Amino acid sequence: MRLTTKGRYAVTAMLDLALHYKEGPITLADISQRQGISLSYLEQLFSKLRKNGLVDSTRGPGGGYRLSRDTHEVAVADVITAVDEKVETTRCGGLSNCQDDQQCLTHDLWTDLSHQIHDFLKGISLGQLVERQGVQEVAARQERQQQASFQSPQGKVAVES
Repeated sequence: MRLTTKGRYAVTAMLDLALHYKEGPITLADISQRQGISLSYLEQLFSKLRKNGLVDSTRGPGGGYRLSRDTHEVAVADVITAVDEKVETTRCGGLSNCQDDQQCLTHDLWTDLSHQIHDFLKGISLGQLVERQGVQEVAARQERQQQASFQSPQGKVAVES
């Protein structure tokens, strides 16, 4: 299975958005700083997320992005699919041309695995991830680091974790 950084970054950014939705629209710059994802990459991802109806944007001062629906209504699989990622374990991409332009011996096994992974990710919402203790702990640490970087004259983070 291959899940590229595009899919992982999209899920991370959407989870960040879900964690901070009570603050109003969130800027990509804030997500970039908290998650260490380049701003230009986030702009590409959010263009696709917006086109797929997962986020809404607000322009101008105080603008940014917010989820278009409740966190429990956004499945991780929807986020990955929105940025054109596939959770595919076959090397033929599901085309059944894996060996000499025909289906290989293990094609059905890997196809079944792909379906299992997709179903797993479809069954997990951003809201469920937000509720996890580990996610809450990481979010709290990132928040402390972001606040410390605003207070540090060099913008360096010097926070105990």
